[in-house]
Amino acid sequence: MGVEIERKFLVRGDAWRASAGPASHYVQGYLCSDPDRTVRVRLAGDAAWLTIKGRGTGVSRPEFEYLVPPDDARALLALCLPGGVDKLRYRVPVGAHVFEVDVFQGAHAGLVLAEVELGDEAETFERPDWLGAEVTADRRYANSALASRPGVPGKTE
Repeated sequence: MGVEIERKFLVRGDAWRASAGPASHYVQGYLCSDPDRTVRVRLAGDAAWLTIKGRGTGVSRPEFEYLVPPDDARALLALCLPGGVDKLRYRVPVGAHVFEVDVFQGAHAGLVLAEVELGDEAETFERPDWLGAEVTADRRYANSALASRPGVPGKTE
């Protein structure tokens, strides 16, 4: 069984850009989005995936990911629930880990999140200065929740 162990953080400032690789453009939608399961379709250039995630415990959750043909992904995106996520993803090496920094576009412009995948829940990792508050347990920052609501969580106009 696949397991994802991931921590998610808000990002402060732009200092992370100095170490970032090139951006990849991601478009993703959800065929199912509830607390017990999500089914995501993701398209990034000429690559596409179908991902199924279960309810997590702590920072771990079941995850199954499968490559799909990009044309199939485009057709599946048309079947997804209203909304979606459009973001630029940068890979930023920090110590022994690589953070994925997502700069959200469109309905979520202004939101920047960093995720780090771990081998186990107790694994330690270097925390760069640009890493802000941890939002792993805050469901508002889950991509599946963002997909259904425009705007940046916690931001008031």
